[in-house]
Amino acid sequence: MTSTLQSGFPQVAFGTSGVRALVADLTLEAVSAYVFAFVERMRQAGGLADGGAVAVAMDLRPSSPAIARAVCQTLRHLGHGVVFLGTLPTPALALHCLSAVMPGMVVTGSHIPFDRNGIKFYGPTGEILKEDEQAMATLPLPADRSYVPSTSAALPKAAAEASRRYVERYIGFFGAGALRGLRIGLYQHSAVGRDVTLAILEGLGATALPLARSDTFVPIDTEAVGAADLAQARQWCAESGLDAVVSTDGDGDRPLVFDADGNFIRGDLLGLICARALGIQALAVPVSCNTAIEQAGVFRRVARTRIGSPYVIAGMNDLLATGEGSVAGFEANGGFLLASSLPGLEALPTRDAILPMISILAATVQARRSLADLVADLPPRFTHSDRIQDVPNAVSRTLLARLTDDAAFRAEVFVFKGGIAGLDTTDGVRLTFADGDIVHLRASGNAPELRCYAEAGSYRQATQLCDSTLERVV
Repeated sequence: MTSTLQSGFPQVAFGTSGVRALVADLTLEAVSAYVFAFVERMRQAGGLADGGAVAVAMDLRPSSPAIARAVCQTLRHLGHGVVFLGTLPTPALALHCLSAVMPGMVVTGSHIPFDRNGIKFYGPTGEILKEDEQAMATLPLPADRSYVPSTSAALPKAAAEASRRYVERYIGFFGAGALRGLRIGLYQHSAVGRDVTLAILEGLGATALPLARSDTFVPIDTEAVGAADLAQARQWCAESGLDAVVSTDGDGDRPLVFDADGNFIRGDLLGLICARALGIQALAVPVSCNTAIEQAGVFRRVARTRIGSPYVIAGMNDLLATGEGSVAGFEANGGFLLASSLPGLEALPTRDAILPMISILAATVQARRSLADLVADLPPRFTHSDRIQDVPNAVSRTLLARLTDDAAFRAEVFVFKGGIAGLDTTDGVRLTFADGDIVHLRASGNAPELRCYAEAGSYRQATQLCDSTLERVV
């Protein structure tokens, strides 16, 4: 007799990227089930031999060590070695897996609230795709629970080579003096890569000022930057004469960048500037990203996908298969995925915060212009996003289904905007209005939240559109 992960563990499921759940639901049995499923998937795909080793890392959430112990225990119980990399940014774990040709797992809840956590999975060739998740989530589990270890053990001693390789990647590519002359505030909070990011900034010649290091977990979401974040960035810039304030989310795959005036630079604009600086020819980006990407006119092709790095990766793979030249992708949260190796920079096809962050900083040095100047050069399309928290996904789905199917309801909700010129249901509901403004509503794949993305001809208009939409749907 067997059960499936879907039926056996309904509270533990795949989100936008990786498994996400309440900490209380990430029991030893639930974690062991997903480790077992991942090992079986890797074995079937030829990515893990009998007795082969798996890399394991974690973020700085207080629940992460216990979950990482369960991961390591289960791997050993199943007869596999463990290369424990300690606290490490998710893209650094991915880089290690690619370099060492081995699978890996990182215990992280990324940016989601404190009471939640998760696991992301990587094969020897990169982040797993949605078909891998589906195969894992429907894998029959042994009825005798033989995959669950019966003994406990402490975490292994952490190896340091993965963090060193990650730092060397950027110093080697950009060059030791790439950021010389810049004063950069580094908002450290509880980001797992806070020391790694500091080493990269200083290694590239910047004067880096560490700020607000925290022993308490801070759930930074780079798609929901609030008034308090902006006020703090402006204060830091004014007090210390900074050229920028930078940070990442909890697991280091989403960048957070403010200019010298404390203005937030959205992730999709960072991605656009980074891709242009790298000479990327074809992009895969989610439907939620700013349309300035197409209007910039510098890419041979822009493919739009559903939201989530597995979908972006699948889109990049399609572009690679059709010979579109150098290929990359990024998301509205700023995570940059490099599908093609470039001279001096190997491919890293998973979300990464450091490449777009350093690219825009280095571009200011090369052009002798400010971050604000570089952003002002882009087509004038402005976006703002926010969310309503604690909205059950079933409620969000009902709302989105009605917006999709009921034209009269759409017109009623958006009566303040006038005519609707276009409807896109690639991921949620994305409406284009007659004046060119855009609203995109979707249920978060990681937490019980309804997210709203708005795009308009000015930041003020985008903010008002986002706020008005959320007020109307509440």
